[in-house]
Amino acid sequence: MAVIVDANALSAWLDGDPQIRPELARARSLSLSAVVLGEYVFGISGSRHHKVYEARLKSLLEDFPVRGVDSTTASHYAAIRRELKNAGTPIPWHDIWIAAQARQHGLPILSRDTHFDEVQGVARQGW
Repeated sequence: MAVIVDANALSAWLDGDPQIRPELARARSLSLSAVVLGEYVFGISGSRHHKVYEARLKSLLEDFPVRGVDSTTASHYAAIRRELKNAGTPIPWHDIWIAAQARQHGLPILSRDTHFDEVQGVARQGW
């Protein structure tokens, strides 16, 4: 199965967390949201080890597709945000964009963030 990798999964992967390896091995293909990439780059920019993380990320991105945001993604974003607001279950705005991409492409999100479970039509894979 193909999955969209969330920021916490990307961090676990690049940190060599052995618990995430089975999930990565099970995936037929992996993709990264441009939103996740932005979150991760921001996070490592404040790290004293940013050079190491930047090198790992650069190597990973050579064979790792990054999914962009388009008008279809925006429509999914608006629908998901409205659904969550109406249900009284808001989640962080950047995660709504990730969920929108997941729903748009029919892909689960590899993440430890359980608030993705509130989004209809989006599956979350944890580890």
